[in-house]
Amino acid sequence: MYQQITLVGNLGADPEMRVTQNGTPVTSLRVATNRRWRAQDGTTQEETVWFRVSVWAQQAEACNQYLSKGQRVLVVGEMREPGAWTDQEGNARASLEVRARNVEFLTPRGGGQSPAPDQGEEEEIPF
Repeated sequence: MYQQITLVGNLGADPEMRVTQNGTPVTSLRVATNRRWRAQDGTTQEETVWFRVSVWAQQAEACNQYLSKGQRVLVVGEMREPGAWTDQEGNARASLEVRARNVEFLTPRGGGQSPAPDQGEEEEIPF
């Protein structure tokens, strides 16, 4: 069996790196993906889904060094078992976890946040 997920989104926080007991670096990323569409009534709708991404080894070090909040990334990896938790209002929530196989930096060097797509247009997914 094989499964793969591809995400294009922006970092919601600066990367956080730690080192495992055996010395392997692991960087955690919080990636927000946005989807826009036009509803039947003509209004523009938007949905944001958050993913927790773990990046390992040399790629973890590069992500920690060169990425920062707001930058756009493309992540290819595998979904992990969702983690269940309860928010402050008592609502059941799930944490979507991805183990990255590859992370591409989409924000140009020295650039800030990538511009948002024009209102009313669907965002293209690079496949």
